[in-house]
Amino acid sequence: MKTYLQKMGRSLMLPVAVLPAAALLIGIAMWLPQNWLFAKFLSAGSNAILGSLPILFAIGLALGMSKGNDGAAALAGLVGYLIPTKVLTPESVATLTGMKVAQVDPAYANVGSNVFIGILAGLIAAALYDRFFETKLPMALSFFSGKRLVPIVTAAVMLVITAILMVIWPPIYEGLVAFGKFIVGLGATGAGLYGFFNRLLIPTGLHQALNSVFWFDTAGINDIGKFWANKGPKGITGMYQAGFFPVMMFGLPAGALAMYRNAREDRKKQVGGLLMAGAFASFFTGVTEPLEFSFMFIAWPLYLLHAVLTGLSLAFAAFMHWTAGFAFSAGLVDYSLSFHMSIANQPYMLLLQGIVMAIIYYFTFDFAIKKFNLMTPGREPDVDEVIDEVATNDSDDKYMIQAKKIYAAIGGKNNIKIIDNCTTRLRLQLNDSSKVNQAAAKASGAAGVNILDDTNVQIIVGTEVQFVADALKQLFAEGAEIGEVSEATNTVTAKNNLNVTSGIVDKFYSVANGKFMNIEAVDDATFAQKLLGDGYAVTPTDGQIVSPVDGEIMSVFPTKHAIGIKTDAGLEILVHIGINTVELKGEPFEVVVEAGQKVVHGELLANVDLAAITEAGKVTTTMVIITNMADVAYMKISAKETVANDEQVAEIMTK
Repeated sequence: MKTYLQKMGRSLMLPVAVLPAAALLIGIAMWLPQNWLFAKFLSAGSNAILGSLPILFAIGLALGMSKGNDGAAALAGLVGYLIPTKVLTPESVATLTGMKVAQVDPAYANVGSNVFIGILAGLIAAALYDRFFETKLPMALSFFSGKRLVPIVTAAVMLVITAILMVIWPPIYEGLVAFGKFIVGLGATGAGLYGFFNRLLIPTGLHQALNSVFWFDTAGINDIGKFWANKGPKGITGMYQAGFFPVMMFGLPAGALAMYRNAREDRKKQVGGLLMAGAFASFFTGVTEPLEFSFMFIAWPLYLLHAVLTGLSLAFAAFMHWTAGFAFSAGLVDYSLSFHMSIANQPYMLLLQGIVMAIIYYFTFDFAIKKFNLMTPGREPDVDEVIDEVATNDSDDKYMIQAKKIYAAIGGKNNIKIIDNCTTRLRLQLNDSSKVNQAAAKASGAAGVNILDDTNVQIIVGTEVQFVADALKQLFAEGAEIGEVSEATNTVTAKNNLNVTSGIVDKFYSVANGKFMNIEAVDDATFAQKLLGDGYAVTPTDGQIVSPVDGEIMSVFPTKHAIGIKTDAGLEILVHIGINTVELKGEPFEVVVEAGQKVVHGELLANVDLAAITEAGKVTTTMVIITNMADVAYMKISAKETVANDEQVAEIMTK
């Protein structure tokens, strides 16, 4: 389920990436005089995008969730969206039931604009594509076989779904209206509950129905209409709008900063652009979808926290009777326009509340991300890199070179079924994942390899994964042979070229004074599952970290928490001090060696402030990992529960 939601969140990034453009257009339009033709033109362009969010989600999810990201799945997603939204219009329902349009339940009026319908259609279309895209029909119907069958099946399934929605949609809508009328009587508490459920319902699209109860005249509240008409009690009218301003202008951008600060150093450049665009859209125009959908599914506990904080913001503003209103959303543009409305009550205090909300959002997001290790954008596991050279053609760019190495490492065309990618990883479906040469894959420049099961493999490439994926798909389409030159691409690949001297036994010693631990017992899945390689760990009792082998320092990470060492036999060793200590940005570490320096076992590598690591909520366990494990013939570990930093704990024989 977690993997499914993460894939869903990744698929939503395609349509969500369009939203900052819409936010910018509406923001410029609202700053211009509203009677200008150009302002109306920009506003119409923005509304064209924002009003099509359900259909964008239907197409984007169908494309991203289906095998191979095929256009036929996207077409099926469109078909799946069109059927319920056209069949359930008030006019269509009136025709089907024999009623007059005026007699049709108003619940049907918002089906076409409901994000839930788009998400539902996209997910169903993707599932049907995966099930039927290879289906072969009898000869007489062969034209409709395979991918052409998918939109047809989707249409049939969505007709059934539409019939169900025709029955259940009005009660759902009426239930929301009844709920809205109930919480109106709760005053500030009711405003808080409304704010909480407003955010909580966004993934389903039903927040629009809830909004119609409070913002418009569905139940007689009409908070937006009354505010802009200067009607109603001052300090009351606008209570279902005001609390959004501190969240959208200050809170969410501060949350985006927390997500950026917690991103891996090598991924900050990539996620910074996404988060900055989302923060700008939220502050300036009140368009929050670019930010919210970036973590809504991949870090849902954080989104739940966001819903709670939104509810608290609305409750507090309503309790203090600070009011302001919006015509579009709670961004700077609408705040500036509503500031001079006579019915607005102390709107400047919302700025002070916004500063407080920014502090709360930043520190609660930062705490939750670290405490629960939430996979917000850019927080893929930190891993070491081993770079190797392989013969290539001069015309190849760096993406094709890396793709060629990965192509060989995963077994070539005969072992590949589906090539997909997310923002940082290749997501591959293979015939047999046991054929993957992990060391060779890492030698391509990949940061790591994660074998999920018998067929599914992830290779962590980084922010330029899309270009590597495109090159890999080209090699697959051409059927390039491993180890042979392709006429189309001059492909030359190699299975393994790690320059490891065979038959040598390397002795490994403790990396610190402390408690010895098998690698499987380490409290981190990346190490415990041996995604980087086999090894062992020690929980140190003092701050002296020493070399576990004789060799040469390959690299010292910029954050000083990890050191690479290469033995004379060619084994590449990663000394990783602590778990998730990359986030401490080097502060507890004093590294006393540098790249190129020769070391012997027991020689000091770094002085570490163990107390500082513990106070930061991190674990001090230090791992010793052999990252080119494909060239290890056997690994013999023999250690006591407690070890000294000069005690031999293992022997490794190279192939």
